[in-house]
Amino acid sequence: MVPLQLTETPDWLESLFTSKLGFVVLFGICILEGAMLLRFMPSELVVPAALALIGSSIVEAVAIVVLAVVGTTIGQLLLFGVVRRAGREYALRTRWVPITESRLERFDGWFDRWGPLAVPVSNTLLFVRGLLTVPAGLSEMDRRSFLVLSAAGSLSFQSILAALYLLGGYLLV
Repeated sequence: MVPLQLTETPDWLESLFTSKLGFVVLFGICILEGAMLLRFMPSELVVPAALALIGSSIVEAVAIVVLAVVGTTIGQLLLFGVVRRAGREYALRTRWVPITESRLERFDGWFDRWGPLAVPVSNTLLFVRGLLTVPAGLSEMDRRSFLVLSAAGSLSFQSILAALYLLGGYLLV
């Protein structure tokens, strides 16, 4: 049985993923996603697209999830560092961090209420994925704790996506 395959993938994306550089392309896309710079593809499609285009054997699926976790964690760590250095006003003013004052206040509240646990939980959730990176960067949270918690949340998110893709593909075939 073969998992689901994408039927209408843009040619340029398919050629990048299926080339010998497929894993490098995936890694770069994941860094962009973690840093909130991925605008051409929703984050919940990255791992399923990679599984469809690179391969979906157990070894390939594990490699894809590991690369996605490392890449998104690096991207989030970069964003964490920028926000830590540049501050709240920069995060609100810059175009590449998609957050408004009201959303930041809401996420600050989540961070204040749940503390560091909010980082992995938010990294597992759709629509708010990674947005707790900004309040974490503005807080007193140390870099190492953020790194571990960010990676844990990314591992959860990417593993769920891979499992849903693989399970869905086998159920529908």
